[in-house]
Amino acid sequence: MIEEQNVMTKNKGGRPKKAIKRDQLMAVKCTLYERKIIEARAKSVNLSISEYLRETGLTGKIDSRNKALPKEVLNFTARLNHMGANLNQIAKKRNGTDELSPSERAELKVQSGRLKEIAVEIKSYLQ
Repeated sequence: MIEEQNVMTKNKGGRPKKAIKRDQLMAVKCTLYERKIIEARAKSVNLSISEYLRETGLTGKIDSRNKALPKEVLNFTARLNHMGANLNQIAKKRNGTDELSPSERAELKVQSGRLKEIAVEIKSYLQ
């Protein structure tokens, strides 16, 4: 009976516990100039300051990796996904028996223009 109660306990949710918790705090003294350099180097390899210092201290080197995409790229992706959903709805209606209304044709033209603008923005961002 007790074993059944343990099995039937409800999961309270929340963030799962980590296997190895980083709960030790280290303070590092440095000048403002040194701090700015450390922050800039951490940012250049897309790491937090803690991750950067931990990696440098433990291995003596940093693997340059893309941890997160820049905000601009995420904004482009979000806008493209939104437009893709709109275009998909129009295509579904068009492939059926329904004809596009004048307002839907106008929206299609606007979406097409916005898509071209985003393509230009992406090209200019990557150069």
